[in-house]
Amino acid sequence: MFPEYDVIVVGAGHAGCEAAVAAANMGSKVMLATMNMQTIAQMSCNPAMGGVAKGQIVREIDALGGYSGIITDETRVQFRMLNRSKGPAMWSPRAQSDRHQFAALWRKKLEEHPNIDFWQEMIIGLKVVDGVVKGVHTSIGLEIPGKTVILTNGTFLNGLIHIGEKQFGGGRAGERAATGLTAQLVEFGFEAGRMKTGTPPRVDGRTVDWSKMEVQHGDTDVEGRFSFTASKVPEKQIPCHITYTNDKVHEMLKTGFDRSPMFNGTIQSLGPRYCPSIEDKINRFADKDRHQLFVEPEGWNTCELYVNGFSSSLPEDIQYKALRLIPGFEEAKMFRPGYAIEYDFFQPTQLKPSLETKLVKNLFFAGQINGTTGYEEAGGQGLVAGINAHLKIVEEDPFIIKRSEGYIGVLIDDLVNKGTKEPYRMFTSRAEYRILLRQDNADIRLTPLAHKLGMRGMEDRMAKVHEKLESERAITRFFENTSIEPAVLNEKLEAIGDSPIKQKVKLLSVLLRPKLNMGVLAEVDPEVNAFLSKYDKPTLEYTEVGMKYAGYIKKEQELVDKMIRLESVALRENEDYDALVSLSAEAREKLKQVRPLSIGQASRISGISPSDISVLLVHKGR
Repeated sequence: MFPEYDVIVVGAGHAGCEAAVAAANMGSKVMLATMNMQTIAQMSCNPAMGGVAKGQIVREIDALGGYSGIITDETRVQFRMLNRSKGPAMWSPRAQSDRHQFAALWRKKLEEHPNIDFWQEMIIGLKVVDGVVKGVHTSIGLEIPGKTVILTNGTFLNGLIHIGEKQFGGGRAGERAATGLTAQLVEFGFEAGRMKTGTPPRVDGRTVDWSKMEVQHGDTDVEGRFSFTASKVPEKQIPCHITYTNDKVHEMLKTGFDRSPMFNGTIQSLGPRYCPSIEDKINRFADKDRHQLFVEPEGWNTCELYVNGFSSSLPEDIQYKALRLIPGFEEAKMFRPGYAIEYDFFQPTQLKPSLETKLVKNLFFAGQINGTTGYEEAGGQGLVAGINAHLKIVEEDPFIIKRSEGYIGVLIDDLVNKGTKEPYRMFTSRAEYRILLRQDNADIRLTPLAHKLGMRGMEDRMAKVHEKLESERAITRFFENTSIEPAVLNEKLEAIGDSPIKQKVKLLSVLLRPKLNMGVLAEVDPEVNAFLSKYDKPTLEYTEVGMKYAGYIKKEQELVDKMIRLESVALRENEDYDALVSLSAEAREKLKQVRPLSIGQASRISGISPSDISVLLVHKGR
């Protein structure tokens, strides 16, 4: 009934969609298997993409040819660049999406791809022959043959939903859990665990009082976007709103603690540390008399609201009573209560950096099955898994993004080397080279890599990269060679509280002042204005950051170069660490467990000391 597919992707969430597109754009014939064709690319939790560090990941996905950025741009209801008051390494794009349009556009793009087929059914097992995956088994007894398989099961593996003392199986509200795969993988020797996440109640926007909340508008620059392509963006935006809990809300929530699965022992697994439920917040932060809530629209043509910050698994009557004590929600009606969900995951230390499993060849894991949380982290893993599944078939070296090349590289490196005991979320603080990994240069860093791989559609993107680099050089030369007179600049310097210049100076020297930027110089100098008007805002911003922070960027690049030298010293997968008697016992244990592919990777494994690295270098003749 089925041909042999190059790549079978199980699950059509954010990881599965990016995996399917990546493999298909590399030239593989892909089967995307999902339990429900109507929920492809469903935004299970908040209707938004991006945020701190997550926005950088979405831009990296786009730079590598993924679709998340383009689809977010075209279906957004609001766009903001976060952390503008901080340094450019912290600037992070975030967009509210129209939940329904987002999923519909993803499905449209997937269906338009000639290399992608679909099958709607639960996948209950893998066909494995001599340690190599050969396909999947469906719930009605069909076999789909495939050369590689990517599991992106999200929260569906033995998913269990909790609302107060009620429990029922499910991978998402209104959808059944997936069964069978976990048991088989455990039989193969995989280490499984349980994790928890949650979601807040959804509210009828017609029943809230907006006048009692703070308005949060999007950026006035409507041209802000995720994609480096000329993606279409809606001209209008919908505001979000901010409100706060209070003592009365907290007291009402506490009346349900005895029926809370979080506190009565029903839920044993760990949830995301940085996105706790509201009951967890008021328990852990008892000194806080209020907590901020973001009231986010679900789309253009719906009154449904997402109450960000009010995730809960308390009984529905307690959720409802507490909700109506929040300013603006006094008359609110709920569409459905919040809930917690427990699901199976597999320790990612059981994966290679390519996201292929160590125990079963040609089998890849991506997304929440690896212990991560967030659409963005899932999409980044899916893209890498899709690329590497294709490369495995054509017998080429795996595609590994270094920590110095992208947040996606940091994410995967952390997972495969350190594992995780709680849902892993990306932050800028996790990246030691974050000055290099800015949101404005993801195309410069990664598009050439995708082009070299042969990813479809990279020719036009590479032309844009070359144009951006040429523009950067031209703008930098202009600022290095063009001078500005005191009479032109000093009045402005006095107005902003900066010291005046006493003689004609180069533009670059004054641009380096903290209070000055290209916009100020263009405002006072017609020559500067005329020159800069030839370039678009993203190119000007990218170039200005490069000039202002050149010293820091150079210093960080030198650190990267040192680390790359360690990355170049390869280790064999079958390295005999027991023979290296000078290694510590812990190092031998960890090295045999992770099986690093380089000295650089070994240096990032928890428990490996500098002396252990020295032993490995001597062993390799360095």
